Amino acid sequence: MSRFSQAEYVIIGGGAVGLGCAYALAGAGKTDVLLVERAPDVGQATTSQGAGLCGQVRDAAERIKLAMHSVSVFRELQKSEVKPDWHEVGSLRIALSERRAEEFRRLVKAAADAGLEADLIDNAEARNRWPLLDFSKAASVLWCPSDGWMTPRSVAASYEHACRQMGVRIATSTIVEQITVKNGRVIGVKTSRGLIECKYAVNAAGAHAYHVAKLAGLELPIVPVRHEYYITVPMNGLPADLPCFRVPELTLYGRVRDGGLLLGGWEPSSVHLDPRTYALSGSPKTVEADWRVLDGFEESFAQLFPGAKGAEKNFVGKGWPTFTPDGRFIIGESCRVKGFVMAGGCNAHGISGSGGIGKLLVESLFDRHPSAYVKSLSPDRFTETFWAWETARLQAARVYETYYGV
Repeated sequence: MSRFSQAEYVIIGGGAVGLGCAYALAGAGKTDVLLVERAPDVGQATTSQGAGLCGQVRDAAERIKLAMHSVSVFRELQKSEVKPDWHEVGSLRIALSERRAEEFRRLVKAAADAGLEADLIDNAEARNRWPLLDFSKAASVLWCPSDGWMTPRSVAASYEHACRQMGVRIATSTIVEQITVKNGRVIGVKTSRGLIECKYAVNAAGAHAYHVAKLAGLELPIVPVRHEYYITVPMNGLPADLPCFRVPELTLYGRVRDGGLLLGGWEPSSVHLDPRTYALSGSPKTVEADWRVLDGFEESFAQLFPGAKGAEKNFVGKGWPTFTPDGRFIIGESCRVKGFVMAGGCNAHGISGSGGIGKLLVESLFDRHPSAYVKSLSPDRFTETFWAWETARLQAARVYETYYGV
């Protein structure tokens, strides 16, 4: 048989998540992995639209350790010939209320329990780290020195290079048309280039993960939600080594990008799609820049950085990251269709969490006693229970809208 017609693992989707899964499978000793991507190159869909921040501070130890693993993967890749453009500049999280400051104290304790360095710093130290920000309104500032940012397209290219080095085969310009199931088990993936016989089909198809699951007869609530950010022209006083920042009360995040300000945020009233309204062969509708929303980000951030007001914008990043009703990834093998494995519904953590998602996938498949956390991510939680699409869609949108909720 040809090298294309057979594989033990077929990964569907060549974004950061699919590549992170391929990297983890190869790292676990799996030598027969084939990744297929319908675009002419990897990292061209949702991955290309990401802002590239990677934060590790979370409210639970297992989520912190997951993010820490992603950082360790980016560090590994940064040593390779094709780098992910990883910059470990640290991050500042700024609280504007006592309620949020109390949350920061809990987050610092959770970080310590997980072995992540994170500290509360005073406003003077915060100002030293980001001189142009006004910290006079800050009730608390949380500093994590090992956070950072990467360039999403570079992450994809770095994963691709590393995966090929480890023997992963990658087929671009290849459209998945059908998943072949026999006696309740995946036996192949039919593509525009022919049938691939396989034991496992891994669904890492991003905004098309719903449609790929349907090919296997599974209904999963994977909801695309619009997300936007902008980048200004270069501005004075923004060196590349300034930390990333997050201002939860303003639902804003940002960093320096090419000498300018990258600023994004979470909308309290989201725009989202029902994935049933477009086909696997199509695409979600094009996101048009919503200047009312983007100008609102600018107006809010000007409270802390007056220089943001009126700065010329030369790029708008926009796309459809996917969310789930409970805000958790969907990872693992289906009990209903053996060999069909999910790696989707990443709740805007696809790029930054790609290394950790790969680790979770490996644990779900090969660990005889996976953790309770890994079990909680199973697609079975949706296929073996009743849920209604309209409710699920609104719940997934709500996860986006309350992203920085206390």
